[in-house]
Amino acid sequence: MANTAFERKKPNKKVDFELVERSTPFQELLKAKRKFLVPSIILFIALYLLFPILISYTDIMDRPAIGDISWAWVYALLLFVMTWVLATIYMKKAESFDRMAEDVWKDTNKGRKVQ
Repeated sequence: MANTAFERKKPNKKVDFELVERSTPFQELLKAKRKFLVPSIILFIALYLLFPILISYTDIMDRPAIGDISWAWVYALLLFVMTWVLATIYMKKAESFDRMAEDVWKDTNKGRKVQ
C-alpha cells in the first residue's frame, strides 16, 4: 500500500487550520469540488423528482415504449443507469480532488506559508 501525505507521521508543529482554510490551494480545491458537485446534485435530484411528477400528473409514462413496456419502466431503468454513471464519474473526479488535498497537506506540513 502506498504511503500518502495523510498516513505519514504527525508534523512537529501545530497546524493552523484557519490559515490552511484561507490558503489559495485549499480554496481552489473547494472551488473545483463545488464546480463538479453542485451541477451533479441538481441533475440527480431534478431527474429523480421529475419521475413521480410525470407519473402522477401526465399520461406520457403510460404509453408503450417497446412492446408492452411503458415509458415509466424505461425511465426507472435509466435512473439506475444515471446513478451508476454519476457515481463512476465522481470516483474518477475524486482522484484529482485527492491529489489537490494532498498538495494542500504537503504545503502545510513543509512549514511553507500557504497563501
